[in-house]
Amino acid sequence: MPTNFTVVPVEARADGSGDEAAERTEEPASPESADPAFLTSGDGNPRENSPFINNVEVERESYFEGKNMALFEEEMDSNPMVSSLLNKLANYTNLSQGVVEHEEDEDSRRREIKAPRMGTFIGVYLPCLQNILGVILFLRLTWIVGAAGVLESFLIVSMCCTCTMLTAISMSAIATNGVVPAGGSYYMISRSLGPEFGGAVGLCFYLGTTFAGAMYILGTIEIFLTYISPSAAIFQAETADGEAAAMLNNMRVYGSCALALMAVVVFVGVKYVNKLALVFLACVVLSILAIYAGVIKTAFAPPDIPVCLLGNRTLAKRSFEACAKMQVVNNGTVTTALWRLFCNGSSLSATCDEYFVQNNVTEIQGIPGVASGVFLDNLWSTYSDKGAFVEKKGVSSVPVSEESRPSGLPYVLTDIMTYFTMLVGIYFPSVTGIMAGSNRSGDLKDAQKSIPTGTILAIVTTSFIYLSCIVLFGACIEGVVLRDKFGEALQGNLVIGMLAWPSPWVIVIGSFFSTCGAGLQSLTGAPRLLQAIARDGLIPFLQVFGHGKANGEPTWALLLTALICETGILIASLDSVAPILSMFFLMCYMFVNLACAVQTLLRTPNWRPRFKFYHWTLSFLGMSLCLALMFICSWYYALFAMLIAGCIYKYIEYRGAEKEWGDGIRGLSLNAARYALLRVEHGPPHTKNWRPQVLVMLNLDSEQCVKHPRLLSFTSQLKAGKGLTIVGSVLEGTYLDKHVEAQRAEENIRSLMGAEKTKGFCQLVVSSNLRDGASHLIQSAGLGGMKHNTVLMAWPESWKQADNPFSWKNFVDTVRDTTAAHQALLVAKNIDLFPQNQERFSDGNIDVWWIVHDGGMLMLLPFLLRQHKVWRKCRMRIFTVAQVDDNSIQMKKDLQMFLYHLRISAEVEVVEMVENDISAFTYEKTLMMEQRSQMLKQMQLSKNEREREAQLIHDRNTASHTTAAARTQAPPTPDKVQMTWTKEKLIAEKHRNKDTSASGFKDLFSLKPDQSNVRRMHTAVKLNGVVLNKSQDAQLVLLNMPGPPKNRQGDENYMEFLEVLTEGLNRVLLVRGGGREVITIYS
Repeated sequence: MPTNFTVVPVEARADGSGDEAAERTEEPASPESADPAFLTSGDGNPRENSPFINNVEVERESYFEGKNMALFEEEMDSNPMVSSLLNKLANYTNLSQGVVEHEEDEDSRRREIKAPRMGTFIGVYLPCLQNILGVILFLRLTWIVGAAGVLESFLIVSMCCTCTMLTAISMSAIATNGVVPAGGSYYMISRSLGPEFGGAVGLCFYLGTTFAGAMYILGTIEIFLTYISPSAAIFQAETADGEAAAMLNNMRVYGSCALALMAVVVFVGVKYVNKLALVFLACVVLSILAIYAGVIKTAFAPPDIPVCLLGNRTLAKRSFEACAKMQVVNNGTVTTALWRLFCNGSSLSATCDEYFVQNNVTEIQGIPGVASGVFLDNLWSTYSDKGAFVEKKGVSSVPVSEESRPSGLPYVLTDIMTYFTMLVGIYFPSVTGIMAGSNRSGDLKDAQKSIPTGTILAIVTTSFIYLSCIVLFGACIEGVVLRDKFGEALQGNLVIGMLAWPSPWVIVIGSFFSTCGAGLQSLTGAPRLLQAIARDGLIPFLQVFGHGKANGEPTWALLLTALICETGILIASLDSVAPILSMFFLMCYMFVNLACAVQTLLRTPNWRPRFKFYHWTLSFLGMSLCLALMFICSWYYALFAMLIAGCIYKYIEYRGAEKEWGDGIRGLSLNAARYALLRVEHGPPHTKNWRPQVLVMLNLDSEQCVKHPRLLSFTSQLKAGKGLTIVGSVLEGTYLDKHVEAQRAEENIRSLMGAEKTKGFCQLVVSSNLRDGASHLIQSAGLGGMKHNTVLMAWPESWKQADNPFSWKNFVDTVRDTTAAHQALLVAKNIDLFPQNQERFSDGNIDVWWIVHDGGMLMLLPFLLRQHKVWRKCRMRIFTVAQVDDNSIQMKKDLQMFLYHLRISAEVEVVEMVENDISAFTYEKTLMMEQRSQMLKQMQLSKNEREREAQLIHDRNTASHTTAAARTQAPPTPDKVQMTWTKEKLIAEKHRNKDTSASGFKDLFSLKPDQSNVRRMHTAVKLNGVVLNKSQDAQLVLLNMPGPPKNRQGDENYMEFLEVLTEGLNRVLLVRGGGREVITIYS
């Protein structure tokens, strides 16, 4: 955040509340009391329903009592003072109700103090850690290492972790490009790539989250039935061949019951799930610590875990204890339980299995420890078919004919075929969960800082855990034990649990509760995601799921989620459900990367991520890796998932608008342009999609050449806005007489556009007068939705001496036209001093004087300019004005927070204007202005005569002041600016003017200045002094442009006010908003 801050009192006085009688004697005419003949729709600013604009209701008389901002008072109902608005801007929130807000809603009657928002560690890091580490780590990682070997397992984990890291980088860029409300990845994608992609990917992410709930529930039941309470099984297999089917049926029954119980818990109260989240996380952390502790223990004291081999085949220790064919008991040899399993009797003469007879029984240590050298044996892959024996490498074995093998022998067999791509699909769900932080963005203290830091740190941590576990498992555990998925050789114990210290139950209980908690989290998050999609109204038949209980809980969405989750549970196999998850999550991550790449390449004005460590090549690489992993996992699942997403995309597109396909290859470009124009919305765009579409109003000389070519240079320097540019001009006359000149003027303009590298369109209008021509351009330039929203023109420098006395009138009317058309206006003063495209500013400042808020153009323009090489090295400074009753320190904090949310870096300075006295200089300047105006109205003289008479009046008026001062022998004043105008001085001055003025101008000098004009001139003089004091050396000064008076009889005074306001500044850009927000804190 910017930290440079200074409070500068300007002309502060101890008697700041001096005599204001002169200031208050005559209030300005209100809009209601103004002459209706002079009021049009162009007066004032158009009103828009905005959280900032038109949202401040003030009583004019009380608000401006003693204020310095009289120049802006007529529009304060639509453009409020920044000082009165900053607190609302900095703390504005319009987020969807998240889980934490919902809890606070429920507890609001019992708790008055709001709980502090979460930081990076609690709000992002730990939730991501909990969501990433889970069921695959405890139930399948040892098996993956055993089947794929350490090297290929390392490759699998590295690919998956690289995919999530690249996605996290893209997600961080999107998440820090404004505030991300509830909805997580769905919100980010839909607001970045549009509703079609957002709806398609949002539903895929929803389905992935729902199936994740099914996977976690299946994992919970597998742990319960296999490792905690095998006797609880309802279905029992009569033969060994029926064990797999019985297990699947048990999983279906228990899984359905667990799902129903979890759905009830989520329905009753989400807050209980959130309160238990830390308990479940603690279980995960303790389990991982127990694994590392067990590995360290194996280095000096390996556990005694014997594994029985027959030849090189692993035996399941279900029905025997002694790993031997015979044993000596009471000096006699007897057969063991193992003998009876392979033979048809217990006697030594019984008929036995041929392989049993030919091979010896040996016993090895299942976990020999890190110093045993088993790492080299586990380095390479050992893939196998379904039903194959789990065999130890390097052990001799006498082969026999397999046809003679009877069923039911206690061998450890593989339950599914294993190969590299299948293992990728099973493993990938273990690295998902990186969206946990972005889903909680509304609950974070500083989401733009916490989401990137917490998510990337969580991925780094979990990647280290997974990669280190692969190496440690390969170094500590025997290969046949690693490939024993259900721990049958370990008497039905969890393999990773046998490695842990101090007890296997630490892992068993910890993994049970962690998978249970992850299932609850999935059932909590998925319905809210569906509710967000339904409330967006993208898919009509889903809108019913946007409703819920009175407190916002998504009841119907929870019901649908439970039904979809039940289909996953009916599949009943963890290894079959995991690849389905992988498809949906990979598709979601692919489009997150695509969204970031597209935004970066398009470089839209709203794309200003606070996270800077991203690049479109990284996003493209992440997208490509996601797509590759989808087809690596399962090409037919990938095609099916893409088909679903494509159907949803086309459905949303069909519901939104009919598609124009064009009518042939020959007209492809024309049809593409027509289709694009028809697709562009005719209404105002969303705030975050707003970009300056500029209509540049050029003046031509008598030779049809452009008077101010620097205006086009400045236009091209705004090209970072990526918007439409229309260069327009007006020729006076009739088209029949001027068509040749019009063509020549258009060629000149196009040539200049090429020289200045201004990409856009040229539009020239021939009109009977310049005023109507400019109005026609403002109304009709553009085509369809591709119309301008901003008008750029040069300040009429010689408006006082112009041959055409109506030049300033045309300017003021153009200002009114832009206001009536709801368009922004940029007026460049001293345009010939603006830089050309070849110039470079090596230093300097772009100063923004933010007086009133009219949509945020003042913030957006410097950002766009600094993207160009001319202005790139300039620093941005923002000044705002504080009144005497404003808290300058708080204004500084609010403004810094607002800029932080806008992702704009700037130096902030608050200038205090506490002086309310009107100086004699201001009063005299106002008097001169009104005298000149009145004189020009009364006298129909030539140009030279008007100038001579105006100078004569000025000289006589100055002489009268000098004579009066000498006659009264008043002490000399140090400076006119330091004088204050009181009622006594006013009366005396008026008498002096009456006594000393020439009789021919007596009526002019006896004029009483309009108090509204006096206060406006006071504002202009004071602001000009402040701006000169701080920004005289700035490379560019941007100022709020006051609106023209609603009473048109004061138009010439308005020009004088603007002249005084900008006097003494080199380059000035007066900015007048179009009455709508053009910049947003949201993504």
